[in-house]
Amino acid sequence: MARIPIAAGNWKMNGTNAEARALCRGLAGIEAIAGVDVVLSPSFTQLPLVWDFWCGTEVHIAGQNMHTQPSGAYTGEVSPVQLAEVADWVILGHSERRQFFCEDDQALALKLRAAEAHGLTPILCVGESEAERENRRTNAVLSRQVGVALGDDPAPAGLVIAYEPVWAIGTGQAATPDEAESACAHIRSVAADKLGSDVADGVRILYGGSVNAGNIADFMAQPDIDGALVGGASLKPDDFLAITRAIAAS
Repeated sequence: MARIPIAAGNWKMNGTNAEARALCRGLAGIEAIAGVDVVLSPSFTQLPLVWDFWCGTEVHIAGQNMHTQPSGAYTGEVSPVQLAEVADWVILGHSERRQFFCEDDQALALKLRAAEAHGLTPILCVGESEAERENRRTNAVLSRQVGVALGDDPAPAGLVIAYEPVWAIGTGQAATPDEAESACAHIRSVAADKLGSDVADGVRILYGGSVNAGNIADFMAQPDIDGALVGGASLKPDDFLAITRAIAAS
């Protein structure tokens, strides 16, 4: 099954509104790159201006997190109803959310369904820690994270899964293409067990973890890797444009 690859940029907690505008201007032309879905994920305060900047183009805008409830007394949170006004995608379960904010698999299962209910395309992030990797528990961790998040319900429309090994996030240490492919193939097999092989064949699986313009082609040569969730390099327009072009050319 042909899967359109994805170039997703996670800006994390970086930049002022003025810097976000400059970054958007620096990405001029990215919307015209054929054969790839582009997703930009700025911080919450930048979402309205980034949404307005790319309005009317094929560029998608993603929140970096969201609450499960549509409204309520949850100070400091953003609901899916609020997010859907300025985004059409959402990143869920990023390793930094799991590591620093104690998000667990069951909470993410609820968020996944909330995204679906409010028309937001989810990027579900999964991945093992360095200790889990050293103890050869990568597949067990991925099976648990994907299995719990998907539950027993049909897959959310447009489901995307990102393999983000915790040990590679922001460290400059990327998985090898073979390691990333092995993990992504395992994720697809878990999805097939939960959803059926036909559905799993259509799920796009990304690699994230110290992705840059120099290594993206090697990752994209792997059969189960359908794009990248890019961190630091997405804050550099020339780098992210090069990554996007490489993904489109794969």
